[in-house]
Amino acid sequence: MAKIDWFSLAILTVAGILLMISSSGSGEEVMIMGKSCEGDVLGLVSQCEKYVRKSGPKIKPSWGCCAVMKNADVPCVCSLVNKEIEQVIDMEKVVYVARCCGKTISPGTKCGSYTILPPLAGAGK
Repeated sequence: MAKIDWFSLAILTVAGILLMISSSGSGEEVMIMGKSCEGDVLGLVSQCEKYVRKSGPKIKPSWGCCAVMKNADVPCVCSLVNKEIEQVIDMEKVVYVARCCGKTISPGTKCGSYTILPPLAGAGK
């Protein structure tokens, strides 16, 4: 039996959502939102994937990951997070990486089913 790469499955799920958004024809604003997120998702996957997987230690992100993270539309990307993605991505690591990269994420923001907590003093350093 072939080994399933759950991270790849999650990415395919996000890609499918993006395709549905962009082809839905439900409004230009939604299509623009979907297209702007698509680049963010692809960049985050290619540069930050190893820093946010559930498996493995919490490690500081690379310069490349931070470059993508700083420009990401967090509310848009968070709106695409579903249960399948949350099975392979550690949302606390996502917040850690974002804050290490200097990205401000407001406490109370919802990212999938995860609610962003206020940063701890000295966290992300």
